[in-house]
Amino acid sequence: LSALSGIFTLPWTVKPIYGFLSDGFPLFGYRRRSYLILAGVTGCFSYSAVGHNFWGLLDNVNNVGDGSSSTMVSYTIAALVLSSACIAVSDVVADGIVVQKTRESAKTDPSLAGGLQSLCWGSAAVGGLLSAYFSGSLLEVMKPQDVFSLTAILPLLVALIAFTIEEEPLSKSNMNSNQQTVNDFVDIQSQIDSLWNAIKQPAIYKPALFIFLWQSTPTSDGAMLFFQTENLGFGPEFLGRVRLLGAFSSLFGIWLYNTYLKNKSIKDILFWATIISFPLGLLDLVLITHANRLIGIPDNWFIFGDDVVLSVLGEIAFLPTLVLAARICPIGVEAVLFATLMSINNGAGVVGTEIGALLTKALGVTESNFDNLWLLSLICNLTSLYPLLFIGWLDEVGTDSEQEIEEQQKEAAALLVAAASESSEALSAITTVVDTEAT
Repeated sequence: LSALSGIFTLPWTVKPIYGFLSDGFPLFGYRRRSYLILAGVTGCFSYSAVGHNFWGLLDNVNNVGDGSSSTMVSYTIAALVLSSACIAVSDVVADGIVVQKTRESAKTDPSLAGGLQSLCWGSAAVGGLLSAYFSGSLLEVMKPQDVFSLTAILPLLVALIAFTIEEEPLSKSNMNSNQQTVNDFVDIQSQIDSLWNAIKQPAIYKPALFIFLWQSTPTSDGAMLFFQTENLGFGPEFLGRVRLLGAFSSLFGIWLYNTYLKNKSIKDILFWATIISFPLGLLDLVLITHANRLIGIPDNWFIFGDDVVLSVLGEIAFLPTLVLAARICPIGVEAVLFATLMSINNGAGVVGTEIGALLTKALGVTESNFDNLWLLSLICNLTSLYPLLFIGWLDEVGTDSEQEIEEQQKEAAALLVAAASESSEALSAITTVVDTEAT
């Protein structure tokens, strides 16, 4: 299960490619709208294929030999990977729109620019609230195929909403298609060169490496899921309620960060969030050994309490990484470098998941054997601390708080406005002098 989770996340590790495509190769004259429509329709098709058993196209295969089951699994995995890629493309395009709006608002109101990221992730958390509960409760009354068929409506809605996006079609006047293609290629090559020059800077690659190390620590989530369902007997509906509460907790974490922690340095938040999360992560050992029952705490209540606190801390720790990623993006390659940093973040998650899967196999933990699950959980929690050895890599960029960054942006914007005003006045004075002399 952990290995499959990593496979489904792979499309999220190449997000810069989607950014290059949407920026450099507009479809039907649009850079954003057309890609959202294409991703939405393709995602709808992928989920529908899984939900309707590929419309019977594999029935002939199912009747031939013993490989029918593996063939169906292969096609199902491929369809789900494609649907994941469609969501990733939509995410990149949406990020491009947010970056554009952020750049526009940064000139007038930097605090609004910083709030756009919180708004986006808050909206994602609201979506998580809706999917968290229904993903579990629907399985109590529907077959998994029916849930996939229902899910197919969501990417189709994205495609329909894309028609409402305000985007001016690109003008191709005085430029033929061949010239447009050449210019697009040159633009992408220029972006790649600028991206490479930016990544070579220590102030960028050191924080990026820290983000990778911080997110690539192994996890025992897959094994714990089997433990909760097979050993503790939790059903889909209950696990859906746990995810629902976790989504509420994430929203609370966003509110807590924006209200009380924006004036704290990014480095300090990441350090203390990791330190506090370590003993809380060890609480899984209490659940695995059933020690909670000895003190009269039921398994379900213990799960709820543990998930709430860790979800809050997880969101508090994640938001500063977004601020950090935005902070180190130099002018000119903001969008593509931000997508690259998020790809590094997602790729690190895949590495952590796959390492966790290898540890699970090495320790002999299966869906029915949980003898070494405590050791797996202990190893995963201990390794979460080692990235703190490299937290000094954030000294150049992580010592400021988000509030201080916003104030610096306001001062920079004010200086730009003042400089522009002085230039305008100087030009006006020069024009007046020239006109006087001419007269």
